[in-house]
Amino acid sequence: MRSPKPIAIALAGLVSLAVAMGIGRFAFTPLLPMMLHDGVIDLHGASWLATANYIGYWLGAMACALQPWAWSRWPALRPVVHTKAMRWGLALTVLLTLGMALHWPLAWPLWRLLAGIASALVFVYTSGWCLARLAALGAPQLAGVIYVGPGLGIAVSGLAATAMVATGLSAATGWMAMAALALVLTTVLWPQLQGVVPTVAPPTVASDASGNSAMTVLALAYGLAGFGYIVTATFLPVIARQALPDSIWLDLFWPLFGVGVGLGALLTIRLPTHWDRRHLLMACYALQASGILLGVWWPSLVGFALGSLLIGLPFTAITLFAMQEVRRLRPHGASAFIGLLTAVYGLGQIAGPPWVALLLAHSSTTAQGFALSLETAAASLVMGIALYYWLARRYP
Repeated sequence: MRSPKPIAIALAGLVSLAVAMGIGRFAFTPLLPMMLHDGVIDLHGASWLATANYIGYWLGAMACALQPWAWSRWPALRPVVHTKAMRWGLALTVLLTLGMALHWPLAWPLWRLLAGIASALVFVYTSGWCLARLAALGAPQLAGVIYVGPGLGIAVSGLAATAMVATGLSAATGWMAMAALALVLTTVLWPQLQGVVPTVAPPTVASDASGNSAMTVLALAYGLAGFGYIVTATFLPVIARQALPDSIWLDLFWPLFGVGVGLGALLTIRLPTHWDRRHLLMACYALQASGILLGVWWPSLVGFALGSLLIGLPFTAITLFAMQEVRRLRPHGASAFIGLLTAVYGLGQIAGPPWVALLLAHSSTTAQGFALSLETAAASLVMGIALYYWLARRYP
């Protein structure tokens, strides 16, 4: 059998992440206003549904991170095959997205929890499979194509939700449409999920204390990005409706965020591979913090549109640069450490929605509660910039 071309590997990763992240995780955001309109949920309940998804994402990432420990403790266990984990995660994403169309509110937290686990499995093993295979094929620069997937999924699901709002469809219909889209994409992708991750020689570097310290700080800084973006990623359409209740453009802010995500991922392809990823991460965090604060300082049509773009542009670029830094520090068994970083990122996400719910409950107005939430999110990204600056100075 002929080896697949690098672009085929990158496109398989793109579709995989579009389904698991763009639909499985983030279709909730554009569908949330429809659920609120239908009266099937309130903002407090929405916060906890979001939190259930983020807890699931964390659990899935932790399971991936602990795989090597489990293999060493129980030799009878076999290492997880990347493509099998991806297939399981994608199949679950389709079923659980469809489950949200059923009016079983008591089951929704469980569905969102399991959807989070599925998306973490797909993200970690898609990243590990694609990055390793592209490196083996001599095309690591195509990694940016993989991370266009979440942005493409977000843009398509957001535009679909906009069309459904315009035609007066229910949220349940929206969830069924998202499940159908996920099924079509998964069916197309399924035959492409073949081949194993090439064996990489054990590292000669980064196994000492300095490497462990660098990995710890990297994980902490990456986790701050999870908290930094999640307020906007969960509540952007709702925040925009609070500030611009009569605007006809409200439902386009989320698709614009998705366009920014995809465009930012494509731009990474043009960046020289020798540039320090920590410096690039600092720039990405600064862009995202600026986009978040625009929603506070300039709550207008232009402010939200520009803010959506600025938040989206570095979104998956942050993930790509962090994963590349992991492969630099831990070239052997990178998937486990990708899982570790994803788990820490998940902790940041878990903290976001309850923090918003707390601020909303203790603020005099909803607008004030959202403003405080956005300011806290931006501050966490500034802290992340400081950590990357320290890393770059301490470990040049």
